[in-house]
Amino acid sequence: MKTKSSCILIVCLLVAFYTKAQTKHSKVTNYPNYKGLVMAGYQGWFREPKEGIMYPDENKIRIDMWPDVSEYSKTYPSGLKLANGKTAQFFSSDDQSTVDLHFKWMKQYGVDGVFMQRFYTGTELQSRHKGSTNVLRNAMVAASKYDRAIGVMYDLSGLKPGQDCSRLIEDWKYLVDSLKVTNQNGTKTYVYHNGKPLVTIWGLGFPDRDYSIRNIGIARFIDFLKNDSKYGGCAVMLGVPTYWRELNADCAPDPYLHELIKQADIVLPWTVQRFSPLLHNDMDRYRDLMLADIKWCKENGVDYAPCVTPGFSWHNLSKIEFPNDIKPVGSIPRQGGRFYWQQISTAINAGATMLYVAMFDEVNEGTAIFKCSDSPPVSEVAKFVTMDGKPSDTYLWLTGEAGKMLRKEIPLSNEMPARN
Repeated sequence: MKTKSSCILIVCLLVAFYTKAQTKHSKVTNYPNYKGLVMAGYQGWFREPKEGIMYPDENKIRIDMWPDVSEYSKTYPSGLKLANGKTAQFFSSDDQSTVDLHFKWMKQYGVDGVFMQRFYTGTELQSRHKGSTNVLRNAMVAASKYDRAIGVMYDLSGLKPGQDCSRLIEDWKYLVDSLKVTNQNGTKTYVYHNGKPLVTIWGLGFPDRDYSIRNIGIARFIDFLKNDSKYGGCAVMLGVPTYWRELNADCAPDPYLHELIKQADIVLPWTVQRFSPLLHNDMDRYRDLMLADIKWCKENGVDYAPCVTPGFSWHNLSKIEFPNDIKPVGSIPRQGGRFYWQQISTAINAGATMLYVAMFDEVNEGTAIFKCSDSPPVSEVAKFVTMDGKPSDTYLWLTGEAGKMLRKEIPLSNEMPARN
């Protein structure tokens, strides 16, 4: 009986191993672990309108930074003028040439890669083959071309009460089967963590959302990503509020969030707008928060990816969304990169082994690190954050230096590096 039981056990283990080995993901990637990487979020939502004019009405401008479009091969006129009287131009994320240029910059400046944001509303069957999918398809090609890490980040924004995450299961199958996201043609660059394809789910625990994390089937989606025999075997990163550990302040007071985090592999706290260079010793508060977070994560077997951001501004957006509470331009100032570097050095000094940058191309909230203009359009209505007199590539360069410092290729320093 003992021999028979042993044989049965061996057979079961072999079957389990064989089944796991049949997942549709590539067995190799140039990025087998998030640790040691500085990754940014990529929105990709700036689309050419049907009339061919970007932002035709200056009263409806929703962005607070203007891109430096001098290197784009294809741009579109806007309804705004530059100081010299010329029409201000903008890009479209739908253009393959735009995405290619962005990944070329990542390679040039040493930015390790990006997580492509995929919003819940974009996973509807009628939307699945266009919009963000086209951007993602182009990004997969560019990531392989320039050997940059790329991952999928599901953003639950737009999820309504009564809906659940079953649609995301079907969408992940679609991305794996049709776009080959985890087994792209050419150089394999999908970002893995501990040897497993990394999938991010952002938007759990925020009290201003219409949905409850208890009834959207999120645990089932996580289980599918981790354990499905064909599409699973993945690592999961969860995007949560800043105060997820204490379940207060910007976080819903539901301990179920901790249960979900313990099922995941990495926790990513969203700290945009939570810290400012205008507050005395705010980096000390940022450091203390991370130290306590990292301690919790080590005790519970979860890795930790702190969020850093160059600054924040949503003056133009607030005029539309919150007309009774209009925000100032550059409410969290960049200080020419000093605030960004303070966060980076503080996070690494606290023990961070990976970083998430918010964001690569987010000009709506003024957090972009890609090339932006120090001479934006002039308007009596719309106002824009400048580059504080710095070159348009300042934040791309700083992000590349951050990666070097994270990997101990250059010494840890609280002082922002000077360019030669």
